[in-house]
Amino acid sequence: MSTTEKAPKKRKLRHAEYYDFQSIQDQLYADSLKGKVFTGLVDIITRPENIKLAYRNIKKNKGSMTAGTDGRTIKDIGELDEERLITLVQKKFKWYIPQSVKRVEIPKDNGKIRPLGIPTIMDRLIQQCVLQVLEPICEAKFHDHSYGFRPTRSQIQAIARVHQNTNVLQLKYVVDVDIKSFFDNVNHGKLLKQLWTLGIRDKKLLCIISRMLKAEVAKIGFPEKGTPQGGIISPLLSNVVLNELDWWIASQWEEFPTKHQYKEQVNKGGGPRKGNKYRALRETELKEITCVRYADDFLIFTNNFQDAVKIFHATKNWLQDRLALEISSEKSKIINLKEDYADFLGFKFKVVKRGQKKNKCKHHKIKWTVESHIKDKALHKIVHNLRRLADEVVRPRGDKGAEYSAVCKYNAYLLGIHDYYKYATAVSVDLKPIAFHVEKNLKGRLKKRIKTAEQCKRKQIPRNMPRVIKERYSESKQIRFVNGNAIIPIGFIQHRFPFQRKWGLTPYTEEGRNLIHQTLQDVDTYTLNYLMRNPIKNRSVEYNDNRLSLYSAQRGRCAITGKEMDIGDIHCHHKTPKNLGGTDKYQNLVLVCVDVHRLIHATDPIVIERYQKKLKLDAEQQKKLGNLRLLLNVENHKESKTA
Repeated sequence: MSTTEKAPKKRKLRHAEYYDFQSIQDQLYADSLKGKVFTGLVDIITRPENIKLAYRNIKKNKGSMTAGTDGRTIKDIGELDEERLITLVQKKFKWYIPQSVKRVEIPKDNGKIRPLGIPTIMDRLIQQCVLQVLEPICEAKFHDHSYGFRPTRSQIQAIARVHQNTNVLQLKYVVDVDIKSFFDNVNHGKLLKQLWTLGIRDKKLLCIISRMLKAEVAKIGFPEKGTPQGGIISPLLSNVVLNELDWWIASQWEEFPTKHQYKEQVNKGGGPRKGNKYRALRETELKEITCVRYADDFLIFTNNFQDAVKIFHATKNWLQDRLALEISSEKSKIINLKEDYADFLGFKFKVVKRGQKKNKCKHHKIKWTVESHIKDKALHKIVHNLRRLADEVVRPRGDKGAEYSAVCKYNAYLLGIHDYYKYATAVSVDLKPIAFHVEKNLKGRLKKRIKTAEQCKRKQIPRNMPRVIKERYSESKQIRFVNGNAIIPIGFIQHRFPFQRKWGLTPYTEEGRNLIHQTLQDVDTYTLNYLMRNPIKNRSVEYNDNRLSLYSAQRGRCAITGKEMDIGDIHCHHKTPKNLGGTDKYQNLVLVCVDVHRLIHATDPIVIERYQKKLKLDAEQQKKLGNLRLLLNVENHKESKTA
């Protein structure tokens, strides 16, 4: 429910550019599309660029600060010398033996627990190295109806596919199949065979993946089946397992061969249009069938009850025979969308007649369209969380800092709810009763502390409205202010139609990336790659990684003079020196040219005067320089020291 859904995707693309690994991933993807067999993948995985890229990708993850059984986090990895880290990872790949996995149990809404397996931070780094090479190969082979844990795909796109199946294809029967404890029951041998079938035939790599799957779980033992939830590579492996199911379902209708080869046509979005083929297939006795899958949660759509029953039993038997997976008889069912709701990804939906009053002609074919709501269980959870967060807003009296923090938490949660559930057609109906009770409760308990926009204006109370709130909610008369801090109105939300994924959107082709973001602009990629391949020795991985970010952010220009810097002219300066408690974090570093760096640290008046004359800094530049020298407390040093 993040309001910055696209940010992580763009960030990973940018990271691949920093470490010049994009072209390798592009080639792997292209070769996989052509059906090439891959054998020397470990050599690619252990390249220094891939290892440094893996560190870059996992250091921003929330889970990177969660320790495994060895008690270490990403902070410990970041403090290592870059050369030391590369050597360490390469050595581990020569004879890989994973450390034990930490077991964590997360309570579920139904009272049960979800077991998570958290590998050590070094094993997570190794899994990320493997993922960055396997993902482009697998992406080329995955089916288009799979949306979970894949780059450039999301839950909302899966919901858009549901709308297409019901609104456009008019498929009104759903087979909802729930796989019993999927992640705990994946067959290791079958998974390795599926990887082999996808063209991944590096036996050393397959052996490493097998050891990852069989890693000891602390205080429990060695698993014989399953992929541990919590491992970085587990989502990809789960998609590999169920990819076979996607293609089996597609082979029953969408990919079924016809005698006549229909001419390939392209729709407005750039994707293939198969209307002529489908019209021909509808004249046969084949069952019209399609599916939508997000991880292990999937729905199969068809157009009549008899076919739905046959599909249900066929899918149940196929999962048992091919993947050794059982379905939950209690949760799996056949749903007539004209009568009942189907649940999917926090939504519930059915179909209703469209334009019934206008279509009086008896020969007119009735159209059905989706009506969707927030799922009942999700709605109860929203009510519970909003009441808890509202209590926190009410609680702090007199402490403006605590009150502001509570308002921010309340707004952030509600923004997430609005961003995600605005794709439910009846979202305003679902949230209206919640808005009435929660906002009435807030008004009654806050009393004089809560004001309308008009009251704030009349009493000249300064209003604090962050940009995102101002853009989305400033037109609402329901917005309220607690001591000048805006509170988002729960019921001010409008349904948005979920748009399907753009055809050709992928991080592994130049055309696909252009649909996501622009490549590095105004940055000399040759110099950037030079800095990446020539790190500062005896400096930490974090220091050298942040040096690349700074070069990109500053567009290769000195932070003081604003002039472009050549390769030998780039110095990375610690704002607060390490001997005064400074770190290698991004916020404590800045790139400056050599002369500026010497001037920052200079204590001799003659040296200072010489560089001042040489650089000819204006008033604004002098102010920036003074701020950096102030942090160094440089006037108290008799000798110049480099940071």
